[in-house]
Amino acid sequence: MDPVIIVGAGPVGLTLALALARQEVPSVVLDEGPGKDEQRLARTVVLNEDTAALLERLSGAPLSRVGFRWAGWRSMRRKQVMRQVRFVEADFEEPGLSPGEGAKGARGGHDAVVEGSTDLPPLHIAQHVLTAALREAIAGERLVKIAVESRLDALEQEKSGVTAHTRGPKSTWWRGSYLVGCDGPRSTVRKLQDIRFPGRTAVERHAVAALRAELPWPGEALLHRMPPWRTAGPSGGEIAARPLDEGVWRLDWLLPPGKDLVTPELLVTRVRETLAGWTGGSTPPYDLLDTGVHTVHHRLARRWRVGRVFLAGDAAHLLGALGTQGLDEGLRDADNLAWKLALAWHHGPHETLLDSYQTERRAVVAARLRAADQVLPLLRGGKGLRSYVPGSARGHDALLADGHLGRGALGAPGAYSDSPLMPPRAAAETPVDTAPGTQVVDVEVTAEDGSFVPLRDRLGRGALLVVLVAPGTGVWERKHWMSAGIMPRLAAAVSALPRPAELLVAEAYPGAGAHTVLLVRPDGYLVTAMSGVRPADLYAAAEATLGGAKQQPEPSDAATSAR
Repeated sequence: MDPVIIVGAGPVGLTLALALARQEVPSVVLDEGPGKDEQRLARTVVLNEDTAALLERLSGAPLSRVGFRWAGWRSMRRKQVMRQVRFVEADFEEPGLSPGEGAKGARGGHDAVVEGSTDLPPLHIAQHVLTAALREAIAGERLVKIAVESRLDALEQEKSGVTAHTRGPKSTWWRGSYLVGCDGPRSTVRKLQDIRFPGRTAVERHAVAALRAELPWPGEALLHRMPPWRTAGPSGGEIAARPLDEGVWRLDWLLPPGKDLVTPELLVTRVRETLAGWTGGSTPPYDLLDTGVHTVHHRLARRWRVGRVFLAGDAAHLLGALGTQGLDEGLRDADNLAWKLALAWHHGPHETLLDSYQTERRAVVAARLRAADQVLPLLRGGKGLRSYVPGSARGHDALLADGHLGRGALGAPGAYSDSPLMPPRAAAETPVDTAPGTQVVDVEVTAEDGSFVPLRDRLGRGALLVVLVAPGTGVWERKHWMSAGIMPRLAAAVSALPRPAELLVAEAYPGAGAHTVLLVRPDGYLVTAMSGVRPADLYAAAEATLGGAKQQPEPSDAATSAR
């Protein structure tokens, strides 16, 4: 069967290629560039726990060695520290402080909320470094071919596949089974398929600088609202500082509405006054490494699938009102689409399964865009803030901080609770701390070879995961309990599922009792949790997750062109 054609060699396209390769699906990546990204330290991305784990799993590279995990986070308003989050191990310990105790704010007399968090901190990494790590992983991958200097200019599809034409040093026709446009905001794939891309232009603008300097909070990211030395603009000014490795920081200044030119002189002035304000004196030494202007657009493609053609990443949506987090959703697109394309590639088209990509991902991104469009103008609305958004200024700052940290309405991963792949509620269903349609917790599990591994390490292989919660099994070798209790019956039920599934065992799972059985999708979302072994219910849930029992007929050429 023909490979999947991926248009675009940015992080989303390269991630999709690796995800397909892990499931034995070949792909061709059409890269309009020379195969190497420009080094820009002012162009960075913030990856939350799930997307960083996805990239490390696919690339085999410990990204923490080339990126930077924050030691903490602090929110400031004027001179006051409003909130601090310190990423720690299981224990939170600092002389004179414990979780929930106040710390005096910088130059202020009020208490700051200090929070110890055992969550994995966000990973901050330069985009060219991330792309280089993905390219290095692909270099040794036999199922991925990258065609450099190949710009798409024509696209045709029919019942059996897709044909794409590229121009460049060699004008070439490419034949594929499916095609995915990961070619950015100005997507040629989207334009060739005549897909509308409505939304709002220049929702926000940020002046950006990457510099090397010593700041008063090494390793901690900062959101500073209404700093005392900046009073211009309806929000009173907002500055984000995010650390990178080797003493490098990315600084973002929220610009007032309008199209005023950001000159080098203006940017240097902002750098100097900001550093002087934070250090409480004259401007400390610094080395300005890179600058830019980050413009935030909010757009959402009307369709993400037209027959055998799909959109992902910035080709399908533009968001990122908090400066750097737009890539998270693009990577989740790739993770969601990869296992569905792999199943269709190996076993024939499942229209319900392939359609669910648009249904699930578009709904999640639309909800995030709505949250940003509704909440951010009010949070930054100055005098009208209290009349529109209930709660104190501290609560408003917490909402923004949560967005930066991948939490809450502005930052947390979305749920697929309304997905067409969700099975009907069964009598055996039992509640756990993870709601159906949301990401599972990364607990330790025993794999089929008897090894102890994180649950996330078993994702992305195209197989469903069945996890039995069985306290006490961790102290025994697998061979001793595989033939005991309910395991033989559960193993038989798993082997009878409509597609291959992997049986795992966990000592515990949040909110789950003994003998709870979890069914997990290949991209790490919980399908259902059942009490005990229920072969019929487990089969029905797996069948629904895979798009139904019957392979539905592929749409005709006429139907495809009418979409």
